[in-house]
Amino acid sequence: QVQLVESGGGLVQAVGSLSLSCAASGSIFIIINMGWYRQVAGNRRELVATITRGGSIDYADSVKGRFTISRDNAKNTVFLQMNNMKPEDTAVYYCNADIVADFSGYYRSSDYWGQGTQVTVSS
Repeated sequence: QVQLVESGGGLVQAVGSLSLSCAASGSIFIIINMGWYRQVAGNRRELVATITRGGSIDYADSVKGRFTISRDNAKNTVFLQMNNMKPEDTAVYYCNADIVADFSGYYRSSDYWGQGTQVTVSS
């Protein structure tokens, strides 16, 4: 009943830019934290950036100064602007959200993931 749908991504040359967005929909009461993670085949999923409902932000050291996370609480959407991209940014990017869902008056907090979107940076 709650889903995250990502958009954006694709192929870009090194030092180029891409933007991702992720919209949450369904029986949502409130979204606490939102974020982006990425995964390269054979490796563990790693944090890229997170943002709290109040706007506190955390970035992985590898993306600081290049990536910017933001969110629109009214639209239940989180964004990731990626600038000065590097080949090592190539991965599948996943949206994540900590959501309190409203099941007809029963509230439950769960961790939700998007389906993932491929980002490829060519050298």
